[in-house]
Amino acid sequence: MSRLNEEKIIKIFQRHLNKDFVSEDVETFKIDKISCVVKLDTLVESTDIPPKIKLQDVARKSIVACVSDFAAKGVKPLYGIISVTIPRKFSKSKIQNLAKGFGLASREFGIKILGGDTNEGKELVIQVFLVGTSDSIITRNAARANDVIIASGPFGYSAAGLKILLEGRKSDTKFSKKAANTVFRPRPRIRFGLQSRSYFTSAMDSSDGLSTTLYEMAKQSKKKFVITNLPANSDVFEFARKNRLDPLDLVFNGGEEYEIVATVSPAKLQRLKNNAKRLKISLFEIGFVTSGKGVEYWQGNKILRIKNRGWMHFSN
Repeated sequence: MSRLNEEKIIKIFQRHLNKDFVSEDVETFKIDKISCVVKLDTLVESTDIPPKIKLQDVARKSIVACVSDFAAKGVKPLYGIISVTIPRKFSKSKIQNLAKGFGLASREFGIKILGGDTNEGKELVIQVFLVGTSDSIITRNAARANDVIIASGPFGYSAAGLKILLEGRKSDTKFSKKAANTVFRPRPRIRFGLQSRSYFTSAMDSSDGLSTTLYEMAKQSKKKFVITNLPANSDVFEFARKNRLDPLDLVFNGGEEYEIVATVSPAKLQRLKNNAKRLKISLFEIGFVTSGKGVEYWQGNKILRIKNRGWMHFSN
């Protein structure tokens, strides 16, 4: 397994299924004339649950992961099925907290849970399957030269939060609370995605990390993405300085931000900004699309090549 990562494992399955899956946030297909949009996501206790998080927030986060993918595609999730593998040691109160979290999250995002499955295992595993309908989605592969690259919110807080929770890094109370809240209760940009889909030329959920998101969009669009402005606030850079951390690593490679990264025509940028302002979203204009390939960050007079170093199972 040491020589296999998630990408290589997926290719093995593709060969045996005789299918070259296009990497996308959701899957689409038709039943008669109905265009279906679906997403399945898995949360595993040992790899996905940070310390000190409430089980109610764990349940919510499992749904958020799917909702965020729908948001980036500009599609409303309507129905869901949930599968839960529960350790025998779980108490009744723990199960009640999970159930409460699922219920609150389903109402928060307007999703009707149809049912699911329960099983017994050595650790908590939650699988969420969501369904919606739409005649089209915003794909990853349609960025055009001269498009502006935007992000629907700041990056770096989730990475900083995990550094504080897992490594005991130093921080003041205000920043620690903000960073931990980003880890425990992320906010998928579903309203922004639904109301802005007509402005996007391409879009992707950023939960695997900004570097991965930019890399995938540039690769599939067969374009070069140039980053000229980091989507991060000053307190993230201050946290990095105090803890002798690389701020670029926090911003580009942290993951779990659940923001939308998208490209938009310059002619539609102001309308998109107005939309973000109405929804009280801190929109970041972070760069532009041009001919070429890969991702570059123009840091003053230096040009840094940004590699795909976000989250990848079996390699992180």
